[in-house]
Amino acid sequence: MTAPLAGRTVLVTRPQQQAAALSQAIRAAGGEVFDFPALVIEAVPLDTLSASLTQLEAADIAIFISPNAAQFGMAAIQTMGRLSASTEIFAVGPGTTRVLRDLDVLQIITPQGQDSEALLALPQLQHVAGKRVVIVRGVGGRALLSDTLTTRGADVQFLECYRRGCPQADVAPLLSRLQTGGIDAVTITSAEALHNLAGLLGEAGAPMLANTPLFAPHEKIAEAARRFGIAHVITTPGGDDGLVDGLINWFRNTP
Repeated sequence: MTAPLAGRTVLVTRPQQQAAALSQAIRAAGGEVFDFPALVIEAVPLDTLSASLTQLEAADIAIFISPNAAQFGMAAIQTMGRLSASTEIFAVGPGTTRVLRDLDVLQIITPQGQDSEALLALPQLQHVAGKRVVIVRGVGGRALLSDTLTTRGADVQFLECYRRGCPQADVAPLLSRLQTGGIDAVTITSAEALHNLAGLLGEAGAPMLANTPLFAPHEKIAEAARRFGIAHVITTPGGDDGLVDGLINWFRNTP
């Protein structure tokens, strides 16, 4: 039986340290991977986090909003702070939960969905008046979670433990592959990565990016891609498996 992605080359744009699992899954399905990290993730210096870590120690609820938040937040906690045994731990999505469990955080509440909306629908977060909540996230994350919990009466603080940025990358090899039709699909896992990718490709690469099928594991990312003018945007289930299943289903029906 022919591998479902045989003969297809997929652009993987995840940060370098987070791309291995998706790339491996694509190769396992027979595809070729073109790695081009369109986002860099850097830790916030620990000496700027002491006040936030003190707040976390007294928190009733700690919410980790992404695998990056789990990775960098727990690194800061294990170095300079602690999690109280009485603090309820919430994670947005199975990837975040997996990272926390790998770091020996075992009692985690996770919604079925993979976004802030799903988290806010949990019964445990409906009655939070007077509770101290710390949201572990990157610098400048979405306001929905904090705004909603504040409206519900919680005292919300942040542990902003990492920064996102645009890489300094040589885009020429990617442009060359796009020009020769050597990229069959693009995977994007954040709107910021899409913005960076479009900026790096510039005017020369914009039409080629717009005409390449783009796969996103969340409708909000897909909406951002449509605003960029991408002709074929496919929203997949979440996680690496969801992206790969979306790729396989698309190419199964594409000559």
